[in-house]
Amino acid sequence: MEYLPQDPAILVSSINMLLRDDEFDTLESLCINFDRDSEELRSYLADAGYVYSEEQKQFRPVGYDN
Repeated sequence: MEYLPQDPAILVSSINMLLRDDEFDTLESLCINFDRDSEELRSYLADAGYVYSEEQKQFRPVGYDN
């Protein structure tokens, strides 16, 4: 993958796949590779209804864990 998609749903799917398949061990290392700021990415996806779970190493819909 050369770049991260802009569409929130596709972006979440891509990030979760890259983390799940052990391409990257942390969200921060993934962001460094794609030259993205991890806090901006978290904020962008939070606005789209997703939060990052450090424990699961994936973005999940807001309220999923409640």
